[in-house]
Amino acid sequence: MNTKSDIKMDMIHGPLLIKILKFAFPIIMGSVMQQLFSAVDIAVVGMTGDSIGQAAIGANTTIIALFVNFFIGLSVGINVVIGNYIGSDHKEKISETVHTVILFSILSGVGILFVVELIARPILIITSTPADVLDMAISYLRIYACGMPFIFVYNFGTAVLRTVGDSKRPLFALMAAGVINIVLDILLTLVLNMGVVGVAIATAFSNVISASIVIILLLKEKGHIRLYPRKLRIEIDCLCRVFKIGFPAGLQAIVFSVANMCIQKTINSYGATAVAGNAIALIFEILAFYVVTGFNQAAVTFTSQNYGAGDLARCKKVLIITLLAAIVTTNIVNFTFIFGENFFVRIFTADPAVIDVVFTRFKWVLSVQFVICSYEICASVLRGFGRSMVPAFITIFGTCVLRVIWVNTVCLRYRDIRYCFVVYPVSWFVTGTAVMTALFVVWRQLKKEN
Repeated sequence: MNTKSDIKMDMIHGPLLIKILKFAFPIIMGSVMQQLFSAVDIAVVGMTGDSIGQAAIGANTTIIALFVNFFIGLSVGINVVIGNYIGSDHKEKISETVHTVILFSILSGVGILFVVELIARPILIITSTPADVLDMAISYLRIYACGMPFIFVYNFGTAVLRTVGDSKRPLFALMAAGVINIVLDILLTLVLNMGVVGVAIATAFSNVISASIVIILLLKEKGHIRLYPRKLRIEIDCLCRVFKIGFPAGLQAIVFSVANMCIQKTINSYGATAVAGNAIALIFEILAFYVVTGFNQAAVTFTSQNYGAGDLARCKKVLIITLLAAIVTTNIVNFTFIFGENFFVRIFTADPAVIDVVFTRFKWVLSVQFVICSYEICASVLRGFGRSMVPAFITIFGTCVLRVIWVNTVCLRYRDIRYCFVVYPVSWFVTGTAVMTALFVVWRQLKKEN
């Protein structure tokens, strides 16, 4: 066994299944906690009977994802770079990378805060946010943006902790922040009657808490991932390595979000009821997607370390275990929501028209969402091999370009919201087939190189 004091989980020796599950499930639960910030916002606003407020929050979902998901994608580079250094035992490079990415997260988070404040109104107008929703949506987005620097610090700091197998303590940080978020939602919205502004403030403050806890953990950490404030500086070589892997994933997330904004724009054209129903349905889809995210992180981290150690056979086992576990778990979650749709959906709304939109999206999207495992897990393994551009290019075309074409052709021809939803499974099947093919080709090349 690896006895290095700074390695909490030995990913390159011993049985894989139990380690992958121990690694993935705290990430899944942590991601769910993050999503619950938005879910609680919508639920609490729904308790006041304010469908317009719910639509204002929902109108911002894809816009917020545009910025946040880019940096989450970029953080994949942290997993791969530090994972490779761990597998190949390059200790001195680990510390340099840690201090580089933490400082970068602070600077970039502040920059994005100012950008969002400037473009809040134009971007919501561009996405055809209904007129009766617009002003409230702008207020929510601008307040939410105040927490973005802390979101970036949390995600980059968490990526560092996960490289040594620590996926539990970031979960505890989110649990603490989640409790605070719920308490503040109730206080500011239901007691002080601050509406959407209240839930936005609660969410932003919760992000401050989660980021602060992760930074404290890194300050007290032992080994080469420990954070020393005096060592914070940008090492260009380290940042370039992280960008080489992470930027394609981040770019993919941006294009993905732009494509979804195009779909959101079409959905917005159906009015506030459609926007509110779509926002509620997205809560359940994103909760299920976070199951895949957990196994994605496991696939990247375990693959990068074992590839760094030169063990391709073990990388293959990582692929099989994470892919099967993701498919099974995603189906369990999705069909729990589908079979209990009357209970789950009514937590958020009692409006029959809104509920009808939610049920329609469940039928066309949630029921087949497990298909995304085919390209998400395979893409994560490719990134673990250092091949980040290949899955990014395929996903940009198969998932993003295809969706933009769809909404500008099919959705214009057939004015039925179901056609806005059908594009998701169509794009998943196309992308899954292409990414799995690419992984097979790269795998053969790696075997020949060995």
